[in-house]
Amino acid sequence: MRAERRMPGEAGIWLFILGDMVVFAVVFGVLVHSRGQDPAAYELGQGQLHIGLGIVNTVLLLTSSLLVAAGVRASRGPDARQARPFFLGAIGCALAFAALKAVEYTDLASSGHGPATSEFSQLFFTFTGLHLLHVAIGLAVLGGVVRLVRRPALDEHDAMMLETGASYWHMVDLLWIVLFALLYLLG
Repeated sequence: MRAERRMPGEAGIWLFILGDMVVFAVVFGVLVHSRGQDPAAYELGQGQLHIGLGIVNTVLLLTSSLLVAAGVRASRGPDARQARPFFLGAIGCALAFAALKAVEYTDLASSGHGPATSEFSQLFFTFTGLHLLHVAIGLAVLGGVVRLVRRPALDEHDAMMLETGASYWHMVDLLWIVLFALLYLLG
């Protein structure tokens, strides 16, 4: 017998994700266009970034996605409370991401590279700030998910809300991977 396939979470989250992906597609297009207009200035701006922090942040978000996926799986087991450590771990990764982003912003600003320094800096601070806003929203979402898994069993609605939160978090991670590649690696 074949299991029925369905989209995880509420349908509305997929409309939101689609809309957000369209917005970020424009962001990605702006970055590629900027790079194409003045490759030397783009590379000069990239040279000011901390690739090590970018890599660590990427690992943190990938780890958080893995933890969220493990949490969703654990929530479907005999005791949904076993999912809680996974979601708390994902929150820890997200907080570490935000802290490292603050360190990077502070270091760039203290060395004279603020949003008004160059077009690249303006794009970097605007787009990573927009992504950081998504991380902050995701932290609130994951906090809500942790509240859901305080009970031993989830009803159908709670399970759907948990999947909705997980879907949002995976989108946040995916957006960062593309931003990281375009801002830190595009040569």
